[in-house]
Amino acid sequence: VQLQASGGGLVQAGGSLRLSCTGSGRTFSTYVMAWFRQAAGKEREFVAASSRNAGNTIYAASVKGRFTISRDGTKNTVYLQMNDLTPEDTAVYYCAADRAVISSSYRQGDAYDYWGQGTLVTVSS
Repeated sequence: VQLQASGGGLVQAGGSLRLSCTGSGRTFSTYVMAWFRQAAGKEREFVAASSRNAGNTIYAASVKGRFTISRDGTKNTVYLQMNDLTPEDTAVYYCAADRAVISSSYRQGDAYDYWGQGTLVTVSS
């Protein structure tokens, strides 16, 4: 599957952005979809994941209650709604997909075989 991420940009602290990630193929619903991010000089970190058919979602503690992952199977798209953004959320955000990842590995980047190109989110103070 090929993934195309979009929606990044510059926003003030307290603002909102919605990222999108569109996948190719007709079996989108069979993929676990996730968002990761990598800030400058830091390691990539897990943000959120949505199980196949969106039956389950999990979040990193740092974004829980502020970010929401959702998916639209008719558009082969997964979204990341980000609210109440802080400068600490500044990073390149990547979407990832895999059909085989199990729930205990949702937070592990190396469990995903397919990655989008990344979209930059910058939050100013």
